[in-house]
Amino acid sequence: MHALIIVDIQHDFTPGGKLAVPLGDEIIPLVNALQESFSLVVATQDWHPKNHKSFASSHPGKNPFEKIMLHGMSQVLWPDHCIQGSAGAKLHSDLNGNKIEAIFRKGMDSEIDSYSGFYDNGYKKSTGLAGYLRERKVQKVYVCGLAADYCVSYTAKDALKENFETYIIEDATRPIAPEGFEKAKDEILSSGGQIIKSEMLYRHM
Repeated sequence: MHALIIVDIQHDFTPGGKLAVPLGDEIIPLVNALQESFSLVVATQDWHPKNHKSFASSHPGKNPFEKIMLHGMSQVLWPDHCIQGSAGAKLHSDLNGNKIEAIFRKGMDSEIDSYSGFYDNGYKKSTGLAGYLRERKVQKVYVCGLAADYCVSYTAKDALKENFETYIIEDATRPIAPEGFEKAKDEILSSGGQIIKSEMLYRHM
């Protein structure tokens, strides 16, 4: 079984959103088309309480994109985004949700950020995604969505740690910073993952 994992294609991560990924909306038609090739499609959704400690607004005197130490881990401070129940937290209205069987929410603990669709950044809590995929007898996962250098690459790294054969579909993701994605790609390749283009998909399935 092969699964498509759609990461955080939400209004706040697309142009006009609170933490917009440049050209993030451009991938949506491709992601919609890709879903037709998979019998299992799941999605992740950033879902923060309004006082989340990853928000710069939770740290007086700090600005978005500064870094601090939070509970012993390096933390980028973000603009307030994907607040539970807000319009920005909704999956993008252009994303076809008909084939999405399950949505795994993350970032709900106000004390710790959660980039990966599998775990929070401190590996204190699992979302249950790995168990769900195993229950469905998935061997290969294909990861797409936003943002390439954060939530997509962290999800792919954890998929590899969970022993899934893992592919990032490069043209179905966009980074916040291209140089960050280049570094992440090197880490994923060195860990046994693969980076493919959508037109290569059928050679690997």
